[in-house]
Amino acid sequence: MSAKRPTLTDVAERAGTSTAVVSYVMNNGPRPVSDRLRARVLAAADELDYRPDRNARALRRPRRWQQIGLLVPDMTMPLYGAFAGRIEIEARARDHLTMMGNTGFDPERELGFAAAFTDVGIDGLIVVGAVDAVATSEICARARIPVVWVHNIRGQLEAPIVGGDHIGAGRLAARHLVEAHYCANLVFVGGYRAADVRHGDRETVAQRFAGFAEVTGDRGTAIRTDLTAAGAYAAVSAHLRTCPEPPHGMVVGTNAQSAAAMRAVTDAGLRIPRDVRIVGFDGDTADRFGQITLASVRQPIDTITRRALARLLDPPHDDPAAGRSVAMDVTLDVGESCGCESRHSGGY
Repeated sequence: MSAKRPTLTDVAERAGTSTAVVSYVMNNGPRPVSDRLRARVLAAADELDYRPDRNARALRRPRRWQQIGLLVPDMTMPLYGAFAGRIEIEARARDHLTMMGNTGFDPERELGFAAAFTDVGIDGLIVVGAVDAVATSEICARARIPVVWVHNIRGQLEAPIVGGDHIGAGRLAARHLVEAHYCANLVFVGGYRAADVRHGDRETVAQRFAGFAEVTGDRGTAIRTDLTAAGAYAAVSAHLRTCPEPPHGMVVGTNAQSAAAMRAVTDAGLRIPRDVRIVGFDGDTADRFGQITLASVRQPIDTITRRALARLLDPPHDDPAAGRSVAMDVTLDVGESCGCESRHSGGY
């Protein structure tokens, strides 16, 4: 038999107060509660591992659906769009509707969405590419809402992440150029420092560069950008104008920069892949219809989303790795840009 779920009454008894006061604390109103009493109620709730009964709320809804929240940094980017699409499909299969927020890599928007979603009574939150993980975590903790972090996070938060192996991805891209195509000098395109990147996934780029550097050592160079397409075009163009000889291989740290980097190479009078071989990340299926198919390291989107939803909706004891980050294996989809025949040429 499962243990009895702690109730509002249990929390009130443990805190030495009324159920009304506990309700005010859990719902942030409608009446004020002193800081001292609020702290006592929250401590009691933590000791009992109390969570509001969101199933009871669901019974008052006109349909059987429960709700989860999903925050992504840029829905227009293929990777984040793919995550959102798969999470929505998998959640719906488990009778959960998905409320989505597009944060634009803006911490304030992320916090605003998190607060709004918890106010309307979501049953859990998935955050893809969090840009203020600490503050978002605090909002969810106050509302006693479970949260799962996907892909990467920004901020000093000890929390498990479900995502691809980004260091392994950088290593795989560089190793392919070195071992399969004998590239002697390589460049990595992408910014990974706060001074370079205001709005963008610099944490993932930093990990990919670390994997790239493991393979290349002093044979590798970083072309630092702000992670925008325009920034990539300008930085790659400037590098090609000033370097003694063009690189044999190029690893482009994000999908959003790939087309711009390739255009900069061809505008410099160089040929892909004869003069410069290029590998990117998280390529979209539409890339297969481009003039040159992009070789791309891909994450297992379906597996990542299923694991994230399992962590959010299933009891913790059902996942023995629930307290650990999960870095899932990535794969290389070769293409014409690296000098390999695309596996999909003629098939689409």
